[in-house]
Amino acid sequence: MKIVMFLVPVMLILVTLGVVLFSWAVKNGQYDDLEGPAHRILYDDDKDMIPDDARTDKTAKEASPPEQAVEVSETGNPDEDKPQKG
Repeated sequence: MKIVMFLVPVMLILVTLGVVLFSWAVKNGQYDDLEGPAHRILYDDDKDMIPDDARTDKTAKEASPPEQAVEVSETGNPDEDKPQKG
């Protein structure tokens, strides 16, 4: 019975300490972004080390322009349908 009289106050002190530490962590933003640090490691800054033929993030200058279909009128003059400037 003497051990119960000792363990109950110790348990209450530990629970109070846990609640205080948890509330401190929440107030300081420890639980705001749980997935950000896990994803941040995937975004490397080693773009200069990737060979040019293995890159998947080609810029607009490097990518070839899409082929455009040219409409030709019945008369065969492609400038006929364009509006006149001036």
